[in-house]
Amino acid sequence: MTEPTPSQWSLLPDEPEESQAPDPLALALAAALRSRDGHFYELTGHVNQAGEPQAGLAERWRRFFAAGGAAGWQELSAKALRVQRRVLEDGASYNVHSDGPPLPGQEAESSLPLARHWPLELLPMLIEPQEWAQIEAGITQRARLLEAVMADIYGERSLLQRGLLPASLVLAHPQYLRGMHAAKPAGGVHLHVLAFDLTRCADGQWRVVGQRTQAASGLGYVLENRLIIAQQFPEAFRQMQVQRLAASYRDFIQALMTLSPAGERSRVALLTPGPRNETYFEQAFLARYLGITLVEGADLTVRADKVYLKTLAGLERVHVILRRVDDTWLDPLELRPESILGVPGLLQAARAGEVVIANVPGAGWLESPGLAAFWPGVAEQLLGEPLLLPAIQSWWCGEESAWRNLRPRLAEFIVVPTFAASTTTRSFNPIVAAELSDEALWELAQRIDADPTAYTLQARVKPTKQPVWTRGALEPRVAVLRVFALTDGHGGWKVLPGGLTRVAPRRDPLADAWLSIQRGSLSADTWVMTDGDVDATTLLPQPLQPADLAQSHWTVTSRAAENLFWLGRYTERAENSARLARHVIEASVMVQRGAMPARMMPLLDALARRHGLVGPQAPDAAEDPRAFVRALLAALLPGSGVTSVGWNLRALQGCAQALRERLSPESWRLIHETAAQFEQHLRAVLDRPGPGTPVADVLNVLSRADTHLAAITGAQTDRMTRDDGWRLLSIGRQVERLSFHAEVLAETFERRSAEPAPAARGGSLGDDPAWGQAHPLALTEDGFSLLLGVFDSTITYRAQYQARREAAPLLHLLVHDTDNPRSLAWVARTLRDRFAKLARHDPEWAADIAAQLPVPEAWPLADIAAPGTVLVDHLHQAAAQAAELSSLISQRYFAHVIGAEQRVWQ
Repeated sequence: MTEPTPSQWSLLPDEPEESQAPDPLALALAAALRSRDGHFYELTGHVNQAGEPQAGLAERWRRFFAAGGAAGWQELSAKALRVQRRVLEDGASYNVHSDGPPLPGQEAESSLPLARHWPLELLPMLIEPQEWAQIEAGITQRARLLEAVMADIYGERSLLQRGLLPASLVLAHPQYLRGMHAAKPAGGVHLHVLAFDLTRCADGQWRVVGQRTQAASGLGYVLENRLIIAQQFPEAFRQMQVQRLAASYRDFIQALMTLSPAGERSRVALLTPGPRNETYFEQAFLARYLGITLVEGADLTVRADKVYLKTLAGLERVHVILRRVDDTWLDPLELRPESILGVPGLLQAARAGEVVIANVPGAGWLESPGLAAFWPGVAEQLLGEPLLLPAIQSWWCGEESAWRNLRPRLAEFIVVPTFAASTTTRSFNPIVAAELSDEALWELAQRIDADPTAYTLQARVKPTKQPVWTRGALEPRVAVLRVFALTDGHGGWKVLPGGLTRVAPRRDPLADAWLSIQRGSLSADTWVMTDGDVDATTLLPQPLQPADLAQSHWTVTSRAAENLFWLGRYTERAENSARLARHVIEASVMVQRGAMPARMMPLLDALARRHGLVGPQAPDAAEDPRAFVRALLAALLPGSGVTSVGWNLRALQGCAQALRERLSPESWRLIHETAAQFEQHLRAVLDRPGPGTPVADVLNVLSRADTHLAAITGAQTDRMTRDDGWRLLSIGRQVERLSFHAEVLAETFERRSAEPAPAARGGSLGDDPAWGQAHPLALTEDGFSLLLGVFDSTITYRAQYQARREAAPLLHLLVHDTDNPRSLAWVARTLRDRFAKLARHDPEWAADIAAQLPVPEAWPLADIAAPGTVLVDHLHQAAAQAAELSSLISQRYFAHVIGAEQRVWQ
């Protein structure tokens, strides 16, 4: 082939040039929206000035975006979606007590607080090693200062005597606890974990906005943020040498054990206010990560100044309590008597030095913003050194001269509460005075004049701005960084190399440093870079060895056990009440239509009243059947009383809410949807306009609830581990079933019909002179059908005995048949077996109790089938024995008033 001539070169295709990948730094700079003038912008590392262009990317952000390359930049939106999906998978939430979007499956009108998804932002806050060293030194110094102040105020009170702190600001604070004065805390340390909120001001310097000293929240969310965000930017996380967090958490738990009287053998518990608390997710998450027990106040008891955890195995000593309950709710004996969050006697245990409480009760007053102006002088006095980390300027209005001088300039400040809310003090949300009208500003000044000690003025600052990825742009938002100081157990402090960054929910030019997740702020991970080696410590679960499995001990707390017990009882109770209500309504309607004899109405009335389906004021069924049915339908809703079908379903939902960590998401969703849909559909039917109530639609609602409850029962039977908690759930079910079925059977056999019993195939009950003219309604055609329906044994009976209506086969199936899970014999035998396994650690006590339980298969069939009161007497005794077993279980395993001397961990 000949070479082409030069004139032909233009006809040849051009050689493909290498495609140029887009520059991620240029893309980031182009997507960066301009920050408001006067604010430090983390993305650029500068403060924008009017009339000047925005600066380029700061070096740390150049490294961040360069690590991911062009592909990393193009995947930012996909990464943001993955973050939200991971939050949903983890179930990370923040409970709020105001209007807001609930989680899927949660109705807005629910009595429980709304659970919002944890609002996690994609981009982290980046902090260079040099500036972190300054933050770390300042936070460590402030932690030492606060510990020294606590020791002085609860000891010699020299700060009050010298006037360095106003007595009216300290002693009047509702969270100053006089009962802790002169108390010597275990290990000699008052404070163990502190949180400081910081923001970077226009001069580039970090300043303290506030501090949390009694029950600082956020450590769990710090972990959740890190585990999610680090996976989205693995290259940047590695290349930028971001310091890890695990070592700090490990050292913190070891430090708490060092302060404990039991040392390394200490049991550590995290005291939570419960599932309704705003930050319950992070409390449960933190407890799992640290390997400590999550407890509520009802889980603990104080005996002889020692704190014990109530478990199924007995009382286990608790040596360290990491608390998330505020000061005034800790001990109903000495503080707020209405508190159900705390532990009676806890303050006395703390004074006796028998338990380490982090932080010691009585530290809440240190959070008062009114104290901010006094800390520099206190630091000079107690530490002999100036504060390294300044705070935003504050003035306590209780100082007459300060308020008098600043009153004309009130519009320049933010007004914040000096004290927490209590019976003697008032609190309020921070007020930006500049946003008030002249009239509102004058009214605010009048309120301050009337009670100046309750108000503190803070200078307005321009907080730092953090870039947020939204709609393909980098949008500047006000940000506040929460940093945590943790005790080292030897009088020193370590600062967690990271933190919880809160970001404003909107690009608001007037946003101040008072950001709150409660009011919709976002959160962001915080990356602290290091010049040295990155700590490789991890607290994630390690592979288990055979020896670990052989020595494993899973503690079931008494609270969880009690909730499981009642989960079983309410499941069975809801199912029984729904089924009984359906059969009573159907039978009543048939009587009204003439398809069933009127002699059934007194029995239906008695069953409905005994089991709480109607109230005592309901019309008599025999006298006014229509009014009786209307009363029964209205009584199905939860507001009708604690025995209604709706109330039982709500109670079931409440138990499940308290056991979220033990239930699968499918089980929880099924329980929640059953309760919510029953109430929603029933209200829709009952509130439907028009004459009369569509009974058929109500029966459909009850039938659907019965089907859902059967599915819940199946999940409890087939999808839960057979531990002691499950045994208690099963025992609760059997106690409820035994009591209910015994009472229904007794009521049906007690009621007599004035007509002779109809003939039955293979023999005539009507020919038996012993039955006479007053035979049980159970042996009538309608009574037979009702009993078999309530016992859910209609198909079984027909399969075995066809259409025979005789006492012996009926009682054999409902009382003696150990293959029928609805028979009294099967229920009682299952109850005895499960109880024996539960109480295996105390076989003598278990044997004594088991000897008092009914043995229906031992009741001679000829005796109970014969006329007389033998059957009814047995049934009433069986119901009473079931109730007695429930009481004994509660006393032994939940309240621990029986066998209280059993302590399995000293």
